Amino acid sequence: MISGTGITKTFTQRGGVLGAREVPALRGVDFAIPKGGAVSFIGESGCGKTTLGRIIAGLETCDSGEIVIDGVAMSSLSHRRRQPYFRRVQLIHQDPYSALNPTRTIHQALAAPLALRARQTGRPRSWADERARELLGLVGLDPGYVLPRYPHQLSGGMRQRVVIARALTVDPEVLVADEAVSMIDVSLRLGILALLKDLRERLGVSVLFITHDVATARYIGTDGELYVIYRGQVVERGPVESVISAPVHPYTQALLSAIPVLHGLESPGEQRVVPVEASGEHPDGCLFAPRCPFRTERCERERPALGRDGDVPQEHACFHPERRSVVAVPVSRR
Repeated sequence: MISGTGITKTFTQRGGVLGAREVPALRGVDFAIPKGGAVSFIGESGCGKTTLGRIIAGLETCDSGEIVIDGVAMSSLSHRRRQPYFRRVQLIHQDPYSALNPTRTIHQALAAPLALRARQTGRPRSWADERARELLGLVGLDPGYVLPRYPHQLSGGMRQRVVIARALTVDPEVLVADEAVSMIDVSLRLGILALLKDLRERLGVSVLFITHDVATARYIGTDGELYVIYRGQVVERGPVESVISAPVHPYTQALLSAIPVLHGLESPGEQRVVPVEASGEHPDGCLFAPRCPFRTERCERERPALGRDGDVPQEHACFHPERRSVVAVPVSRR
């Protein structure tokens, strides 16, 4: 079980006409990843979801807030004592083309962490080779074909499977998949998604899926939770099916409305939510107010906190929540 409370992160942007300025990436985010569960972070580029994933994996530090792993607060530990905890969380990189060292064979890429584990646990050196073959088989690759080859000799889908196999070398409890299929051919994406889903079911690992694609988040964990992030703030959170079928926050509704479908396949009676042109910032108001078609004066004065009201099953950060069934933007067939 991994949880976070009040996670904040601000980056300093240097240069430009205005000089250095502070850019908030995360604004007090709370989250929970249960054992064996599936959690998805979705949002547009720059919303902070990748930064949050890197903090969870121990690759970034937060400015404030607390990460707790199995009841142990990471802030109470030294850097060295945190490493065994964060080692249980492994990141699957977005780009399989740059994630592997081009000068090392797949055998070398997998053998290095496995050989270290063998020394630490007193296993024979042959165990590393046997485990490398086992892991490649687990991710659907032929060890005899893949092990002696270099990354450039494999397809993008095969490389991503190797990256997943490498993440499994330390027997992680959580896999953080950051846009894990965005740079793979469309024809191969379903295979990688099915693999992640299968690993969750077979090995009991938790999967944190970071994406801007609602469909992939739904596929990975229909029984999981969905966190919708906008400008570093969670604006809606709840069961995947509930958030997708009846979102209450206008930003979530806008994300779902933007999914293209063929003309003629829309469901009758559903409605689109289209963000308006930004009309300036409201420092104390709702972050989405400048683009929200339903904003009021209160939205420009106050910032809503994440919470739940009424019979809505998901939490939201909106003063005027309304359940809406939204339809994707139609794309005409020519």
